Amino acid sequence: MLAPMTISQMPPDDGMQRTPPHNFEAEQALLGAILMNNRALERVSEFLLPEHFADPVHGRIFGACLVLTGRNQIATPVTLKTYLASDQGLKELGGDTYLVRLAGAATTIINATDYGRLVFDLHLRRALIGVGEDMVNDAFEADLERDAIAQIEGAEQKLFDLATTGQSEGGFKPFKTTLLAAIEQAEAAHKRDGKLSGVTSGLRDLDHKLGGLHPSDLLILAGRPSMGKTALATNIAFAAARALRTEVSASGEKTAIDGAVTAFFSLEMSSEQLATRILAERAEVPSHKIRQGELSNEEFERLVVVSQELYGLALYIDDTPALSVSAVRTRARRLARTQGLGLIVIDYLQLLSPTPGKRAENRVQEVSDITRQLKALAKELRVPVLALSQLSRNVEQREDKRPQLSDLRESGSIEQDADVVMFVFREQYYLERSEPGRRPDESEEKFNLRHADWQKRCEEVWNTAEVIVAKQRHGPVGMVKLHFNGQFTRFADLDDWHGTDAAGS
Repeated sequence: MLAPMTISQMPPDDGMQRTPPHNFEAEQALLGAILMNNRALERVSEFLLPEHFADPVHGRIFGACLVLTGRNQIATPVTLKTYLASDQGLKELGGDTYLVRLAGAATTIINATDYGRLVFDLHLRRALIGVGEDMVNDAFEADLERDAIAQIEGAEQKLFDLATTGQSEGGFKPFKTTLLAAIEQAEAAHKRDGKLSGVTSGLRDLDHKLGGLHPSDLLILAGRPSMGKTALATNIAFAAARALRTEVSASGEKTAIDGAVTAFFSLEMSSEQLATRILAERAEVPSHKIRQGELSNEEFERLVVVSQELYGLALYIDDTPALSVSAVRTRARRLARTQGLGLIVIDYLQLLSPTPGKRAENRVQEVSDITRQLKALAKELRVPVLALSQLSRNVEQREDKRPQLSDLRESGSIEQDADVVMFVFREQYYLERSEPGRRPDESEEKFNLRHADWQKRCEEVWNTAEVIVAKQRHGPVGMVKLHFNGQFTRFADLDDWHGTDAAGS
């Protein structure tokens, strides 16, 4: 083994200033193993990068090896000589002679992975020290644009990025492993009452179309204002939490076999307003009567009984305004660790703020970053993420008001990243606001016919809503018709629709 190197730029360890953690011998041993047998590079290249080396010269040698092997060439002291001939740092260590000494000192490649992991671990420690120093410096500086909470979220983002760099757990999995996982998922769906492989939405026909809300999926629920996006999302969150059933495995671990512990990030409404909606819906009491204190004794008693039934519901609401995606991830991970987590609902996408410290050129790029991170969150926690989204005003300019994918605000990134895109549409809303008036040159008989036709159309769509599944990565698209009670903000199955093909196929 070569003697440890000294770096003149490093300050002396005089007790006041400590030297950042490093291990030059491990770096030399790893490089020597690679130069002796390039197969050693395959064992570490998935998680190790040139900037992870404490000695910059070692990092440049490692980078040159990556370039050569990437071209299907052999990395040896002889082949590296040409690419590192002008490297002044290598010249100070002996140039070609140093490369030969590295290769000559290596005896085996068996421990190459261990050396690589040690080099990477020490890099993380140095980066962690850097994050800590940045946190201290940022806290001392008074920045009007970033308050303390924003600095904390920025630090959380840096720590998360640091924790997820170099992870090589993904990699290739044998097909038999993924096949067993698929069979287990199918078995779990077969054992459930609803025969679903995902979390129930509480709506029979929507579950039939989607197969439930699947783990790792990003689902977008979009619509124009007053269409009932929040009401539908609240109904789904409540249904998932109410359906929660758990079992304890032989190891003592508690897992959900149906339903889900649900996290609801309400960026538009307060937690009290959201709870009032659920209470009104379950007790069948108009929410405005609850807010205005106009309840009868019978209604109030019904409200109390329902509140006792809902008391233990596994539904957690966070109504912090203008949350960043990093804050959503941090809080979701914390809830998953302490209570378990099976579903995340976000109301709504455009109210999320971008990651602190990241400056996007425009709003489209910001939303692209947000949707990518929400999809990554769904995969990391293996839960469905249901995010609500606004639609552009293009809908209002068409005769047919049914939404299309192109109506999504910043539609490109949302449509691309989402596994499922759904639109909620209530024709009743538009018909009620388009009552025909009599034209100056129109006869009374003709006007009455037009008005009767309008009334007939209103009756046909009265208290109904459509959920249009415009994109589904793993299943069919189509329309599901639901019952909607605006007085109680409740979506339910439309029984007279269920006799037909609700799946729309």
